[in-house]
Amino acid sequence: MSTHQRVPDRNDVRSGQAAACDTGGRARAVSSGRLAAIAIAGAVAMAVAMGFGRFSYTPILPAMMADAGLSPAHAGLIASANFVGYLAGAVLAAYGWAHGNERRLGLAALVATALLLAAMGLGTSVLAYCAIRFLAGLASAFAMIFVSGIVLGQGLASRSELVPSVHFGGVGLGIALSSVSVWAAPLDGVSGLSTSQGDWFTGAIIALAGTAFVAILLPAGHHVAGSRPEEPLIWTRPLKMMTLTYGFFGFGYVITATFLVSMARNPGGGHGIEFLAWLLTGVSAALSVHLWRYAVPRFGQVGVYAIGLMVEAVGLGLAVSLPLPFAPLVGGLMLGATFIMITAYGLQIGRRLAPESPRRALSFMTAAFGIGQILGPLVAGWMAERTGSFTLPTLVAALVLLGCGGVVMLELRGIKAALAARGL
Repeated sequence: MSTHQRVPDRNDVRSGQAAACDTGGRARAVSSGRLAAIAIAGAVAMAVAMGFGRFSYTPILPAMMADAGLSPAHAGLIASANFVGYLAGAVLAAYGWAHGNERRLGLAALVATALLLAAMGLGTSVLAYCAIRFLAGLASAFAMIFVSGIVLGQGLASRSELVPSVHFGGVGLGIALSSVSVWAAPLDGVSGLSTSQGDWFTGAIIALAGTAFVAILLPAGHHVAGSRPEEPLIWTRPLKMMTLTYGFFGFGYVITATFLVSMARNPGGGHGIEFLAWLLTGVSAALSVHLWRYAVPRFGQVGVYAIGLMVEAVGLGLAVSLPLPFAPLVGGLMLGATFIMITAYGLQIGRRLAPESPRRALSFMTAAFGIGQILGPLVAGWMAERTGSFTLPTLVAALVLLGCGGVVMLELRGIKAALAARGL
């Protein structure tokens, strides 16, 4: 992914001028109707790759644990396998081998996502589930980076603030739709299928339909002929701090993002609460980037990033301290309201700190995020199996996020000075 649109900070005129030249000074703005179609294509792609390809594991997990006899440790191991694949995809995408083929690779990754969702319904062992989820993580990383490079590149060229909001909001759309599909269970009762198998096959059908929609609307990438490779990445202190906090954010958010629905299935939670908790997560996530951008003129993008980390930490604490049924509902709402925004803004800030090496910066930050995601479910599953609940791992995650927010606040002046020195 070579470009990322961001929400401008106050008095940020020069960055808008720089954005117009991000693809070599030759990119042209497209018509508003075409730009809307591209943004929608991006949203649907994110719904398929992330909302279903990655996050549908969460609402399906309780039924899967019952059908396959999985323990919390097994569930954490399978989740981590997905994040290992995501990390591998992020690292592989950092290099120039995909230049000029982003559309083809992005669509191929979406098709692979649909097929791997179906494969989960055919798995019979923890090892098989881990292998499938590893490949699904690889596919979702490729789809995110390559499709986003096209969609957000068009948004940058047109100086559109709406494109990134719609694009990243697609993740929340996919989460909400995955919740509805699991709740509706259209394949429930089909001869020979368990509940979790029907859920995986339903997700595969929806993902395949979404991929066809993206193929119609997504344009080819626009590259400058003969453009030079990116410069080597320079690790300044602000970029190091952003990468570090972004990695720990991956550890903190993923614990609840993986086990929220399982937490809602505790005695007194019920299936209706499971559905509502994950639905609230998706709906709030879909709206989050758009709503948070109204806080940027007051606090700046870095300030909003830090505030989001702290708000999410509070939400995780409430997810295990409030009584049922309020705990998973409030936890899901606050998780959705923050994690997509933190993801989007974190990547955009990282890109701004390395304007000569945007793809490398994105990939290294995504790799740090991926390492955090790998460790999170493993630690949470291990703790939950020994304590009998997800309370302790969730509180650990909250403390990690709170610490990340504190670090960013301490480094706020230095990060802003680094951005200002680049005229951003």
